[in-house]
Amino acid sequence: MNIKFDKNYHTHTYRCKHASGDVADYCQAAVESGLSVLGISDHTALPDHRWSNVRMEMEELPGYSSAIDQARIDFPELTIIKGMECEYAAEYVSFYQDTLLGELQFDYLVGAAHYIPVGNSWKSSFGGIESVADLRAYANYLIQSMESGLFAFMAHPDLFGNSYQSWDKEAIAASRDILAAAAALRIPLEINGLGMRRGKVNTPQGKRNPYPWLPFWEMAADYDIEVVINSDAHRPKDIIGNMQEAAEIAEKFKLTSAVLQL
Repeated sequence: MNIKFDKNYHTHTYRCKHASGDVADYCQAAVESGLSVLGISDHTALPDHRWSNVRMEMEELPGYSSAIDQARIDFPELTIIKGMECEYAAEYVSFYQDTLLGELQFDYLVGAAHYIPVGNSWKSSFGGIESVADLRAYANYLIQSMESGLFAFMAHPDLFGNSYQSWDKEAIAASRDILAAAAALRIPLEINGLGMRRGKVNTPQGKRNPYPWLPFWEMAADYDIEVVINSDAHRPKDIIGNMQEAAEIAEKFKLTSAVLQL
């Protein structure tokens, strides 16, 4: 099986503090890998500097935007799309709309739930979703993010699988809610290649990838949704990392690929 794909909308740069390479490095890797469309979507800077250990600083934002603008000149053979990966919160809406999409003319925003609001604080989705209450908070937050209308697609919606171990009735219920919302709101969901590079997690059912979590995508086949295949590259050499395997998941469950109008 050799599924054709030539677009990747999820890449990061050194500015997020847990990736390497700059925009031009990813563009060069994309050209060498045969991609025709490349979206640069680093973790957004935030005006209140929240989670600054895993995202760029506000003062880096103009340089990031300029690096993408320059890459469009330097790599005319590649369609380069300017984006950001963002957590939803009401206090950031004007920044996303007025500064990123407005002043800096970003083409798209990616929604994600690396953190979820629990009570009066935020909890990391990496290792932090173990209880039923956490799982419900994750699903509710992802749905609220989709309802905002800000995002072109939702990254790794099955991220909860990295710490919620069992595919039980609670995981099924949360997945149904996420998938039903995506179908109703017409928001594509991402099958994310990075989860296959993170190493296996141990569960009562045995070892598996933290995400993509296959039962989630098998269930997705019952809903009228579209999917996006991305590598979530944090190194230029991963520009098409595990996109083949992600595409095979989509084919296995007969999921429809989204055509993003960016």
